[in-house]
Amino acid sequence: MGSILSLSDELENVRSSGRVPTLLLHCCCAPCASHVLELLTPFFLITILYYNPNIYPREEYEKRAGELKKLLRLAEYPSRVEMIVGDCDRCRDDYARITSPYPDEPEGGLRCRACYEFRLRETAARAKEDGYEYFATTLSVSPHKNAVQLNEIGTDIARELEIKYLSADFKKKDGYKRSVELSKKYSLYRQTYCGCTPKAFNRSE
Repeated sequence: MGSILSLSDELENVRSSGRVPTLLLHCCCAPCASHVLELLTPFFLITILYYNPNIYPREEYEKRAGELKKLLRLAEYPSRVEMIVGDCDRCRDDYARITSPYPDEPEGGLRCRACYEFRLRETAARAKEDGYEYFATTLSVSPHKNAVQLNEIGTDIARELEIKYLSADFKKKDGYKRSVELSKKYSLYRQTYCGCTPKAFNRSE
């Protein structure tokens, strides 16, 4: 797959190519997606994949999916953004199996790493199967998410599946601050926990 470029270098390469490549973007929620879509839609044809078997209960899962749809209705992007809502019921047993060894891990620990990899692997596999040129995730917008770890996982999966991963720390350059501003602009619901079943961390994403 070659060397991993910084986000700014990758975007400059896309710009100079004169093409608009396709990107399957894993999204955890509308607030995180808001800044990332604003940043990336000038460069890519984007399809959102809302695939988050960690989110509990089902009402919360559906609420966050609804907020993403709301964002796409209200925001104006250079090109249309499509959205796929993943069926997480079919994979909850697999998700429970890979996270169950870490019931007491704090946020950011081994449980989170397993969760990141589970979601990124599904995104990459779908991207590969459906012919997308890139895959990426919005998770690094959150100050509670380890961008270095996310990018290591994404890069490893990209090499394994021979597809491009868009490496980024979207919280940088006031990315998180911008996501808060856009959440207020579009009156987006901002959850107070990541979604994880055994522990609801009492803070805002």
